[in-house]
Amino acid sequence: MPDKELKNRVASVKNVQKITRAMEMISAARLRRAEQRIVALRPYASAVRRMTRQAAEAAENLPNVPILAEREEVAHVGMLLVTSDRGLAGAFNGQIIRAGVRAAVELERERKEVIFSASGRRGVGSLTFRKRPPAGSYVGFTDRPAYANAREIASDLIAAYVDGEVDRVEIFYNSYISPLQQRVTRETLLPLQQASILEEAEGDEEEAERRKEQGHEHTALVEYEPEPEEILQRLVPVYVEISIFRALLESTASEHGARMTAMRNASENAGELIDSYTLQMNRQRQADITQEIMEVVAGAESLT
Repeated sequence: MPDKELKNRVASVKNVQKITRAMEMISAARLRRAEQRIVALRPYASAVRRMTRQAAEAAENLPNVPILAEREEVAHVGMLLVTSDRGLAGAFNGQIIRAGVRAAVELERERKEVIFSASGRRGVGSLTFRKRPPAGSYVGFTDRPAYANAREIASDLIAAYVDGEVDRVEIFYNSYISPLQQRVTRETLLPLQQASILEEAEGDEEEAERRKEQGHEHTALVEYEPEPEEILQRLVPVYVEISIFRALLESTASEHGARMTAMRNASENAGELIDSYTLQMNRQRQADITQEIMEVVAGAESLT
């Protein structure tokens, strides 16, 4: 490879490396803010989910409330895939799309219809490309989601459930663990009887043990005024909103962490490529110098 071409390649890779380093620093700064929002929300989200679970345990007539009615047969399943508006984040978006489509294929084998919704342009585009266009598309806010965005999504999903368009609502998102690790999480939002919140949450083990000892494992330890059914009718929409908002925040932090890691790896790979090209360039230069010396020596010998 000519020396000039190697120089051009080194310069080009160095420019790319500057971009990837800048993107890494930007993602790191945004990740810190996203982590702060998650830390601030988690106690409130946990409290809402715990209140909803306890009220559901105390209620006796859940089917009397439309939003709490459990279908005898699940024929239509609504799936919300939480992705990002931008790429360059490694496998962040791909793993959500694959998990959602894989789950949809399994449900379709059981002769259930899957109705997709997606937040983030990557999810909307991928589903459309796979000829599974989403019924609901929510884009333009994944860098910094607001509660109003979660409320809009929740309103559409709740309306679809109450109107009988779907018999179950599930959500797929990347749960944030660390900048290097994100876990694909699948949760059931509706109906409440199948929702993930009815499982014991972290930190509730002591409460569960106390209820067992007192002989009312599935009975709430509080008295409700008004009745639990009425409270649930008001609380369930809030629970769905806060669950979606938490998923959006977790996904945002996961996106920034994944992008930061991807850009760091890209910068390191660019450095290795620069070293490789520089070594080739030096070897080429040495070969050219050696060739020139041999030509000078050969010319000198021919004159003697």
